[in-house]
Amino acid sequence: MSKKLFIQTIGCAMNVRDSEHIIAELGQKEDFELIDRYEDADLILINTCSVREKPVQKLFSEIGQFNKKKKAGAKLGVCGCTASHLGEEIIKRAPYVDFVLGARNVSKITDVIHKKGAVEVDIDFDESSYVFSDFRNSPYKAFINISIGCDKQCTFCIVPSTRGEEISIPAELIVNEAKKAAKNGAKEIFLLGQNVNNYGKRFSDSGKNIDFPDLLEMISEIKEIQRIRFTSPHPLHMDDRFLKVFASNEKICKSMHMPLQSGSTKILKEMKRGYTKEWFLDRAQKLRQSVRGVHISTDIIVAFPGESEEDFAQTMDVVEKVKFEQIFSFKYSPRPLTKAALMEQVDPQVASRRLKTLQDRQNEILDEISSKQKGKIYEVYFDELKSGGKIVGRSDNNFMVEVVGSEELLGKIVPVKIVEPKRMVLYGEVVKQTA
Repeated sequence: MSKKLFIQTIGCAMNVRDSEHIIAELGQKEDFELIDRYEDADLILINTCSVREKPVQKLFSEIGQFNKKKKAGAKLGVCGCTASHLGEEIIKRAPYVDFVLGARNVSKITDVIHKKGAVEVDIDFDESSYVFSDFRNSPYKAFINISIGCDKQCTFCIVPSTRGEEISIPAELIVNEAKKAAKNGAKEIFLLGQNVNNYGKRFSDSGKNIDFPDLLEMISEIKEIQRIRFTSPHPLHMDDRFLKVFASNEKICKSMHMPLQSGSTKILKEMKRGYTKEWFLDRAQKLRQSVRGVHISTDIIVAFPGESEEDFAQTMDVVEKVKFEQIFSFKYSPRPLTKAALMEQVDPQVASRRLKTLQDRQNEILDEISSKQKGKIYEVYFDELKSGGKIVGRSDNNFMVEVVGSEELLGKIVPVKIVEPKRMVLYGEVVKQTA
């Protein structure tokens, strides 16, 4: 009889892929079966995020609840980025935790589950050439890591301290994984990395000569793959060649996530982002000019230490000029092991006011953008069933589209006419195909 595994995943798409790796390794090498009730599990895992403060605060209350309600003899493990930076402290604060596994040590999962008190959090561990067992949450879309770690030293970010030095995964492993996913039904590949367009800077074994545009072209040659997405490219590495391949390759989806963080060149320098407001605007303008209907999303941090009203006004100026289709916006959150945590902080009330100003204006922009979508026809790749006879997918340029439909549409790309556009979802009708 197989053992039961429950895993809770918090955070980014890379955490989702790490959890898929963990599920695959435990399923194929330890005979674990994934379930959705932790009370019935033999092994409970929480895969954590430490990018912002709230998920870390929530961790100990979450594992406390798991411990109270887990069945007798069930093991409890903490994985991911918070595991990396807290390490042994987790077991000291919560002795009932059986093991801690850092974000750079996923391949060790089948070892640590047998070692009570194990703490594996080596951020220098290199698993870039490790071939994981195969598992995906969806057969229609495949997340694929193309690099691990991050070499940037952004003063607000804890990731380099939890995921270590940036190393690119060999191209042949990535292509093989994409081919396998395509063979199993995935028409869409989603490439993951902290700075995907810095791919090729460093491999474990020397002698490689391949960069991100090369990799995109290689994957696009796989016949069964119809769509390629990726996140997150770094604005610093958005050179003309990268943008040219993005614009010209028909398989690359026309949506670009460009993390701005701040529109103030002064604040960008304090953040150690490596680019200016002018460079960011130039790259965004080039995208708009070269790719019709491109969807540009971004991340913005308000109230970074030292941010003045003028600095915030510069951020709002970029928002007005670019008219982002999506913004992920947050108040600055001091993180341990970062330089910005030691800087002079902005008053919390000021931070809240600025965030509201940004989000209110962005909602107005989204209303303007969505209103223009009525009557348009998009090719939508459906990959998720919803309750009530609905099905959801995304257009090439990343609009979420919902229609009335059944599982017959799953894994298919079909034309949809938008009849009721909203900020976050475009509601449409499938265009009937004539013979």
